Amino acid sequence: MSNALIRNIEKLVALDAAAVDNILAVCKYKTIKKKDFFLQEGEVQRSLVFVAEGCLRSYSIDENGFEHILQFAPPGWWIGDMRSSLDQTPASLNIDAVDESEVVLIAMKDLEKLYDTVPMLDRFFRILSERSLAAQQHRVIDALSLSAKERYNNFCSQYPSLITCLPQKYVASYIGITPEFLSKMLKQPVKK
Repeated sequence: MSNALIRNIEKLVALDAAAVDNILAVCKYKTIKKKDFFLQEGEVQRSLVFVAEGCLRSYSIDENGFEHILQFAPPGWWIGDMRSSLDQTPASLNIDAVDESEVVLIAMKDLEKLYDTVPMLDRFFRILSERSLAAQQHRVIDALSLSAKERYNNFCSQYPSLITCLPQKYVASYIGITPEFLSKMLKQPVKK
């Protein structure tokens, strides 16, 4: 798991041996069983989460009990309720395991110390945050301007490894339609 984490960071920034040692010294490892929660609405997220194996999802539940999935995190992705982790306030999101998952945790208190001892980590998370913000903006624009079929195709492009293994209800929730509409849409013949 630690190798996957270091490879993920080194995709964006260079780390020397001392930096790797400092990062690994604060990492905690956890297995999350399928359908178990990492975080529930109202709890405070105290650690950043890197998915080494499996898949997590973040979502909110509206007043009618409908789930609205914000993100899937397959291997190599980070996931969290950013407001909760940054401000140490109650989470508005739930994060659970789609499949049994192995995750690497870095406590927020340790992360602050790492920024001083491993300056490149600060750069890594800045780049990651910028990319995440850009992706979220793009997703909002897509939700406002694209058809359900176009949003589905974008989902397939973004998460090609997940499209065959996720329940249709999760995919439907992510693209903002009902499972029934998704099923009907997928049964329609492709127009040439």
